[in-house]
Amino acid sequence: MFVDALILFQIAGIGIIVALIHTILKQMGKEEIAQFATLIGFILVLLIVVNGLSDLFQQIRSVFLF
Repeated sequence: MFVDALILFQIAGIGIIVALIHTILKQMGKEEIAQFATLIGFILVLLIVVNGLSDLFQQIRSVFLF
């Protein structure tokens, strides 16, 4: 339960930081770099989610395959 909340806060933190970086870069007129930063943030969150799903499937496998 605690790990799930930790992952949720990590994803939210990445989202807030990426949104802040995107806004600052866009105001500076560097829209291409802002989009690249957003893409990197999305990839980081995607890796966290895939890792969590991998752990979930490992737990399901251990329950049903004895």
